[in-house]
Amino acid sequence: MRTLARRFLKLLLALGVLLLLLMGAALGALWLTLPNTHQQARIPGLAAPVDIGFDAYGIPRIRADNELDAATALGFVHARDRMFQMDLMRRAASGRLSEIAGAATLPMDRGMRVFGLRHLATADYAALPDDTRAVLDAYARGVNAWIDLKGRFSGLEFLLLGAPEPWHPSDSLLWAKTMGLWLSMNWRTELSRMALAGKVEQRLIDELWPNGGTGPRAAANPLARFADAAAGVSARLPRFPSAFTQPPSASNEWAVDGRHTVSGAPLLAGDPHLAFGYPGIWYLARIETPARTLVGATGPGVPFLVIGHNERIAWTFTTTGADVQDIFIEDPSGPFTSREERIAVRGQPDEVLTVRSTRHGPVISDLYPTKDGAVLAVAMGNLQPNDTAATGLLALNRAETVATAGRAAAAISSPVQNLLVADRDRIGVFVTGRIPIRKSGDGSTPVPGDGSYDWIGWAEADALPNTIAPSSGRLVNANERIASAAFPVFLGRDWYGDWRARRVHALLDATPKADVAAFARMQMDDRSAFAEQVLPVLRALTGTGGLAARAQSLLRDWDGTMAMDLPQPLIFNRWIERFYRMVLAKAGIPVEHGGPVADFVAFVLSPGGAHWCDGDCSTVLRDSLIAAMTDLEQAFGPDPAAWRWGTAHVATFAHPILRGLPVLGAWSTAAIPSSGDDTTLNRGGGNGRGQSVHGAGYRGVYDLADLERSRFMVAPGQSGHLLSRHARDFLTRWRDGDTIAIERLTGPPAAGIRLEPKP
Repeated sequence: MRTLARRFLKLLLALGVLLLLLMGAALGALWLTLPNTHQQARIPGLAAPVDIGFDAYGIPRIRADNELDAATALGFVHARDRMFQMDLMRRAASGRLSEIAGAATLPMDRGMRVFGLRHLATADYAALPDDTRAVLDAYARGVNAWIDLKGRFSGLEFLLLGAPEPWHPSDSLLWAKTMGLWLSMNWRTELSRMALAGKVEQRLIDELWPNGGTGPRAAANPLARFADAAAGVSARLPRFPSAFTQPPSASNEWAVDGRHTVSGAPLLAGDPHLAFGYPGIWYLARIETPARTLVGATGPGVPFLVIGHNERIAWTFTTTGADVQDIFIEDPSGPFTSREERIAVRGQPDEVLTVRSTRHGPVISDLYPTKDGAVLAVAMGNLQPNDTAATGLLALNRAETVATAGRAAAAISSPVQNLLVADRDRIGVFVTGRIPIRKSGDGSTPVPGDGSYDWIGWAEADALPNTIAPSSGRLVNANERIASAAFPVFLGRDWYGDWRARRVHALLDATPKADVAAFARMQMDDRSAFAEQVLPVLRALTGTGGLAARAQSLLRDWDGTMAMDLPQPLIFNRWIERFYRMVLAKAGIPVEHGGPVADFVAFVLSPGGAHWCDGDCSTVLRDSLIAAMTDLEQAFGPDPAAWRWGTAHVATFAHPILRGLPVLGAWSTAAIPSSGDDTTLNRGGGNGRGQSVHGAGYRGVYDLADLERSRFMVAPGQSGHLLSRHARDFLTRWRDGDTIAIERLTGPPAAGIRLEPKP
């Protein structure tokens, strides 16, 4: 027995030692994926050594002798901190997510193979000017130097996936192509209109998007027989991973000239509103060469500064909202071109997909073969060949005046954006991209592919809305209509409301002489112009009692500020959401085919929209208030005064893959209670479950009197490594409206890299 006991103890000891060794090996592997504090690397193609210093926030300062060496260094640090994010971006754009995620991402992969972004990027890269290709090549050398150095230790996720594939220069073009695809959503609106055709009165369908044209509309859609096909295709369209999903409208920008500033030089502010992710979509950097200094937001995977300033100008973007997508219903007999796409699927056999295209574009109805044989193809501006967005962005990085930035804007062929620029003397806004000129129609609904509605040319550059040095000294855009309906180029039928732009104008009116701090405060403004407009109607509702009456009474003196420590934003937003759903249900309209919530609700509650409630919305308002307050009582208790917006409105930054896994999901998610909502300057758009999932992941304010005084913030942090202290160290500061400067480092860096030429 003693011998047996000794053997058992020895076995336990051996197992314990083995377990400790395995744990040590696992911890060692995790440690090896973390970037070194100080590092040296040799990279082929460098002309001279490059020094990179990191500050206490993990923001790099790149000092290089020339533009190409700087691009190589940026590729190296992007890969160092965000390699998995970069790999996920190119996989998603190429339709290759299922290789690592299995069948769950097959719908996404099928859709992206239909669009063919990878094929387009390869062709576009070959056609770019030599200097643009040289920058893309240099960036790829930097990324690949990191991959060669670290292998499967290139990031925590690669411990399971294996070393990332080499980075190709054309991979960088996928970033802008992805943005172009998701920053224009008209094709989904067209499908929603067709899905309702013949089932809902045409006037009601038109009014779901109430900021559209005012001209006569068709009594009925002649293609209503394809309604079920449109609904089926719409339900199966690819939805992007959360780090790239776009809200219905996105971003704020404004600038004033020296007449309106303390310094006497222009000020510019911009904050793009994109989906929150862990890591965020933006990466801060300062890049210095003898020719120029670039500071601001870069996009991992891209060798250019996307938003920020050089030593002469500052710039930012908002989405224009122009209609650059049309769906055509094609003759089933063709003609078609086709290609086969093989999709590798983790854990199961490959799937072979036949992709068909017409002269208008790829056939999207093949994602959902229809009983009636409808063939739907989509034409998109960003799917056109010879995309020169990379050339335009490089020219913008090099621009020195508002005028030269305008010429760079003309080369950014996609996506269609409002590029706001300021130099030391002037401010200007330019619309980038290409707008299709249609033979007929307004692009609001699918049309026959018989040639009657074809695109016959493009409006671009000077033909688009551009303004330099306005007499008012102000330029503002928050996704509202960029030009009047009388503008000679038709830009689109549907536009989002001007709720945020109204608030910018009001704050500028109250600030005769602004400075950087004033603009930074404006970006954090939580007061809703939408709430201000509809609150009188909500307050005037009578006949409520009990919990509903107590909640309604809290709105009496509220000014529409969506602060996280107040109950009113929670009451208001849940009431509006319930009202929206009830009005749609009353008309027989599924929520997924409804229009923008704020714009539609404001219309329904106006004298012109009361017919949605049979002439009087009191009953629907009362019922929706009762339903909303019942929801909130179940979630937050019986006392409305004790409810808090921040309890429900939690800004959530989740890892695109790990978020769905037990334990790892919580570990790979950064969350914080926050203010704002979908209509405030401090944007906090919800996902239907109370979480805030899109908004200003980057904020920048630029002082053209001294660009070194410019201020920045990203969320949740610089690093994409979940174990890094820089993965979420900006989260609270971002939520609270704090900003940082990105000056030249004067003391010892917190971390450093020395890149040297490799013979």
